Amino acid sequence: MSDLRTLAIDIGGTGLKASVLDQNGAMIHDKAWRKTPTDLTPALLLSEISALIASLPDFDRVSVGFPGAVRRGHVLTAPHFEGPDWVNYNLAQGIAQTLHKPTRLANDADIQGLGVVSGKGIEAVLTLGTGAGTAFFQNGVLAPHMEFAHHAVHKKYTYNSYVGRDALADVGKKRWNRRVHKVIQIVSDLVHYDRLYIGGGNASKIDGSLPDNVTIVDNAAGITGGIALWRDGAGFDDADGLSPSPT
Repeated sequence: MSDLRTLAIDIGGTGLKASVLDQNGAMIHDKAWRKTPTDLTPALLLSEISALIASLPDFDRVSVGFPGAVRRGHVLTAPHFEGPDWVNYNLAQGIAQTLHKPTRLANDADIQGLGVVSGKGIEAVLTLGTGAGTAFFQNGVLAPHMEFAHHAVHKKYTYNSYVGRDALADVGKKRWNRRVHKVIQIVSDLVHYDRLYIGGGNASKIDGSLPDNVTIVDNAAGITGGIALWRDGAGFDDADGLSPSPT
């Protein structure tokens, strides 16, 4: 089938977002949104996803971005959600069984990057939302995911606590912006990227001039990048979704 439709879900610590994409990755319906409940469990997430997509058109398969480390469809870390039920939870399988569609899962920053990179040189992604996410690419090939968000960046602070949502609320926009510009320089010193893309819900709050090789991108890439999980040769095979591809 050449007209397969993909439901793309972006799971965030603050909001749950979804839309349906055409075979080229363009949204064919307005984005659906629900506030992420507090004390989110896997079972509650599956219920919320069913409610989230109720107004969306039919789809053939599912792509999911999750804010944590994931591997072969399983959640390894869920820094924004607490509870033992998340440890090694097979989220891809849970969503596939709930929606009755083949499902593939990746880190949310990785998906955002898949939606914006040019495929040339070393490209990095920094997402600024509930926390801070990162992704890295070489000539369009996604590197193994690294949880920079939990690495120390300044004194007692991790990237999450230094430039995440709570930091913005605690220190104010002006001081938060100084921190963001410092993080940009740190990532540049570490990676020596050719281009850095900054996305996430708080990217629009960045003030001041940015280096020529830094670009702020539309947060919709966290949804539209989901089409890449189903591209031939992308490395997200059926071992991730644990369910057969549609014919």
